[in-house]
Amino acid sequence: MTGDGHRVHGLAGEDVAPTWPPLGDAELRLLLRAWPQLHGPVTILWRSPRPFSVSARVRCGSDEVFVKRHPLRVRDAATLGEEQAFIAHLRSRGLPAPEVLLAGDGRGAIEQGEFVYEIHALAAGEDCYRDCPSWTPLIDLAHAQAAGHMLARLHDAAEDFSTPPRAAWMLVARDEFLRAADPLAAIAAMTPVRPALAGFLAQRDWRGALAPIVERQQRIQPLLAQQPRLWTHNDWHASNLFWRGDELSAVLDFGLAAPTFALYDLATAIERNAIAWLQLERGAKAVHVATARALIEGYAKVRPLDDAHRHLLAELLPIVHVDFALSEIEYFHGVTGSRADAELAWHTFLLGHAAWFDGAPGRMLLEAIAATT
Repeated sequence: MTGDGHRVHGLAGEDVAPTWPPLGDAELRLLLRAWPQLHGPVTILWRSPRPFSVSARVRCGSDEVFVKRHPLRVRDAATLGEEQAFIAHLRSRGLPAPEVLLAGDGRGAIEQGEFVYEIHALAAGEDCYRDCPSWTPLIDLAHAQAAGHMLARLHDAAEDFSTPPRAAWMLVARDEFLRAADPLAAIAAMTPVRPALAGFLAQRDWRGALAPIVERQQRIQPLLAQQPRLWTHNDWHASNLFWRGDELSAVLDFGLAAPTFALYDLATAIERNAIAWLQLERGAKAVHVATARALIEGYAKVRPLDDAHRHLLAELLPIVHVDFALSEIEYFHGVTGSRADAELAWHTFLLGHAAWFDGAPGRMLLEAIAATT
């Protein structure tokens, strides 16, 4: 199988040419020398359409594995190690996350040239949503409830995982903006160590543009600042979950994971799975209230939510994406050099998603979340 014609998910819902070249046979044969347990003829069975890293399902002789490649400007072996340590901890607590396969020298990631590689065992179960882009609503309510239930289990398992904050900023879902007493000052303080973000923001009145979001954040900031710190998944959408019937059998892709807080992760799950962001012209039909409620109900069976939690969840939802949106802008402006994608991430994702909640469909969803029992 060659990479000719391979397409990935674009930001506007269309399939586009990939930013990064697909994994190739010769590249894999060279890489797999570092994993002596994997040997034999190499065949690429399927290439993922996810856009930020390059990954594929690969057969090596009689074994099948999942190979991921990241640009070193986004991840290196050390920052991948942060994600892998979290995966190992969750597996030790019984969470169904695929094992990271160690190379012959014990490393979980290998740097070669301008990339870093990792190899995972295959996930158990069926990949029902593998071709769904982010923000495709999860309309199977049994799946939505199971997804909420497993997210709560993950949070329980993460309670005793304590490591320093992540060294990675780019394409990581963090919560510095949300927790900050002065969020604009917090962004300004990031720019000396995030020059690509600084360069993008310098081209516009970002403080003025963010004013409505800051107003929302300030209403709940004291409550957000008090939320217990917890390592969270931060990308809980349908295509990162595997299934056996209505049961969730595996959790994938911890690339956005970082210490945030439990309601952050639940709000992100609702944002990813209950709103048809690519079909907002449908008005109220773009909102899947039943999906949001099922996620919350499944979650609350493991980690109960009182009225205060539900109201804070509703208040958080319109701004939960801000820190990650800033990291996307940094990636597009500083790594891929795509001005169009950086502007889309700024206008449509960061500003547009927050503003959508001021309209009737967004308010309807927030009211339903606050009232969910």
